Amino acid sequence: MNLSFREALEEDIPALVLMLADDELGQQREDLSKPLNEAYLQIFENISKDPNNELIVAQENQIIVGMLQLTFIPYLTHIGSWRCLIEGVRINSRYRNKGIGTKLFEWAIERAKIKKCKIVQLTSDKQRPKAIRFYEALGFEATHKGLKLKLKY
Repeated sequence: MNLSFREALEEDIPALVLMLADDELGQQREDLSKPLNEAYLQIFENISKDPNNELIVAQENQIIVGMLQLTFIPYLTHIGSWRCLIEGVRINSRYRNKGIGTKLFEWAIERAKIKKCKIVQLTSDKQRPKAIRFYEALGFEATHKGLKLKLKY
């Protein structure tokens, strides 16, 4: 496997949106209209400019096969420390069950260590039991109960 990791580029966004929408939950919350919804480009610009955010793609032979977003968060807790939040994890459905997710997480955890993070954390929708089992197999533990509030405007 010729796998490499890099920060996403603007021209990657359509492929990333396709991956985000490539399951039952994603189909409900992503927009696959063409031209690409401008909101994706605007938020990508914000992520790119923020030194505490990295949108990462995994490539195999120049084909994007996976993605995740890393957010580095400073905390006063744990004697003043950094945490790495991993979100938006996706593996292209044609490339699943080939070890790409494991390699992507190994890379992300090493990146968190380089940034001197003391904790790596993530959330996963309860409707994704396979993903949760995958994260637990990597050593993640459900130590907290996460709560979300969707805002309406």
